[in-house]
Amino acid sequence: MTAVPGSRELTAVSADGARIHVEVHGPDAAPAVVLAHGWTCSIGFWAEQIRALAVDHRVIAYDQRGHGRSPVPGPGGYSTTALADDLEAVLAATLGPGERAVLAGHSMGGMTIMAAAGRPGFRQHAAAVLLCSTGFARLTEEATVVPLRPGGPRTRLTRAVLGSKAPLGPVTAVSKRILKYATMGPASAPERVDACARIVHACPRPSRYGWSQVLAGLDLEAGVRELRVPAAVLVGTADRLTPAAHSRAMADALPHCAGLVELPGMGHMTPVEAPEAVTAQIRELTLTYLGVKETVSTNEEADA
Repeated sequence: MTAVPGSRELTAVSADGARIHVEVHGPDAAPAVVLAHGWTCSIGFWAEQIRALAVDHRVIAYDQRGHGRSPVPGPGGYSTTALADDLEAVLAATLGPGERAVLAGHSMGGMTIMAAAGRPGFRQHAAAVLLCSTGFARLTEEATVVPLRPGGPRTRLTRAVLGSKAPLGPVTAVSKRILKYATMGPASAPERVDACARIVHACPRPSRYGWSQVLAGLDLEAGVRELRVPAAVLVGTADRLTPAAHSRAMADALPHCAGLVELPGMGHMTPVEAPEAVTAQIRELTLTYLGVKETVSTNEEADA
């Protein structure tokens, strides 16, 4: 990813000593946005959002433990508690006391936000959140990656596929077709499929497996109900990993749902598949809850 002006790197240290790689892009004095990526991804997954938002926001993005440049944890380092600890550490390392930000989480990043919803550090710093292509429970039961009718056989096969310890190997035409079917909409552009494949294939095998086991038993219903800040929900209608039923259930359960957006034909990788739509949702939240306007609009008003 090409750096934007004002970019810097730092390390946040989590409660168990895990070191979390963090990048900050954009003006230091600008309102803050925090981006948490999903399973098998990395900071690079948010490349389009970082480029667009860093013009007039301070964009904070981090590699979840075991992804990107954050080291793979030991056997006991995989849990929703660890995800919440890591997010609190990132917020403490990048935001001043009482400073508030809009948080956006994709897939496991959204689950991270739900896991942290009751934490003091989260409540101190979160002004609003975007839950993007995510769910809070019954992930393997509801996923439609395996083309079978709902039921025990499909759930067991889904767990076996997503929890496989087999190496992904190099990115090939075949692997891209498989990834596109499982995680992206049918009309996804080849260059976007390639970008997602390269990010996913770079995820270390132990981390991919370790987090798959956490996701298979996920239950964050209490976290959804603890999420008392305004929360917008976004999902693609062709999402096979976290189908739209999850997002509708979240929208119903959230104490303060700020809207549900369903993107026709989009799959699970919405920040890459539909970058403008995801960025627009984040901008709307910053405008509403942090009072931030786009630079273009501000300049136009000054000229008027």
